[in-house]
Amino acid sequence: MRKTRPIFLGKMQIGGGAPIRVQSMTTTHPTDIEKTLRQIKKLEEVGCEIIRIAVPDKKAVEAIPLIKKQINIPIIADIHFDYKLAIESIKKGADGIRINPGNIGGEKKLKKVIDIAKEYQVAVRIGVNSGSLEKDILKQYKSPTPEAMVASALRSISFLEKWGFYNFKVSLKSSNVLHTISAYRLLAEKVDYPFHIGVTEAGPPLRSAVKSAIALGILLMEGIGETIRVSVTGDPVIEVQIAYEILRSLGLRKYGIDLISCPTCGRCEIDLISLVSEVERQLSWVKEPIKVAVMGCVVNGPGEAKEADIGIAGGKGVGILFKKGKVIKKIKEELLVTTLVEEIKKMLKH
Repeated sequence: MRKTRPIFLGKMQIGGGAPIRVQSMTTTHPTDIEKTLRQIKKLEEVGCEIIRIAVPDKKAVEAIPLIKKQINIPIIADIHFDYKLAIESIKKGADGIRINPGNIGGEKKLKKVIDIAKEYQVAVRIGVNSGSLEKDILKQYKSPTPEAMVASALRSISFLEKWGFYNFKVSLKSSNVLHTISAYRLLAEKVDYPFHIGVTEAGPPLRSAVKSAIALGILLMEGIGETIRVSVTGDPVIEVQIAYEILRSLGLRKYGIDLISCPTCGRCEIDLISLVSEVERQLSWVKEPIKVAVMGCVVNGPGEAKEADIGIAGGKGVGILFKKGKVIKKIKEELLVTTLVEEIKKMLKH
């Protein structure tokens, strides 16, 4: 497993053996404080641990302290083009900033940002993106190859090390899954800084889930990645849910419900799809690790899902509640979800 040096985003440790952290980004303009806070609160509820906001102008900078004082997770300012926005974001209380080496404006402007980050003890992410590499690097490598992305990252890393700044992580994002994997592997051989991993512009939920599960799954199994974001065109809550599903599947985080359900067959005599959706909705508040099964028939359900902590199996007008494969009681079909939720509340002592 790859060993990384620890950095700190506010009071949160990243790398150095800390849990892999789940990050997302708001889709709102930060000057709409009320809407932005609503979105962040929803993200916090599903387990988001780090939030990034776009900072396109000075008005967005002014919103940072207003947002920060009302949330419970570290806030990162996402900066492109204008290094002064990075400096002002740090001064206004951002826990971290993300800068793109390809458009921040060169070494001198980057140094001004890092000097302030060092003074305020703020974390920095060197966020390399295949679509916006430095012109000279792109000219040298002809196209945004994994090697070109690594060259961009190493250039910025060398600057930060020269200036005595080490509280940073690195990302190498591409919309190409194979390029993403290759780039992180290459850089992992050269540095021990924490990595933020993800596939950029991954698309709508289904496509994003597949691309992200492949890229992030492979990297995480190789010990690469200290923070993750699943990029989704849509509700950022889905990003967090997919991220935790990836981490749970790899045994890297125990958080929330691990929901298992059968694909249905001719024996199913219940609307299982609706049942599963309702169970997911009603258990979205659960943060403790628990395996829950929702099965389509009472014949095979309990046996096939005996590894589940608790579950329900449907029948024609009636179903069963079971724990670890053992039937606890029969339940009317319309009470299946309610009974399951109440039983889980008792188990978790809520």
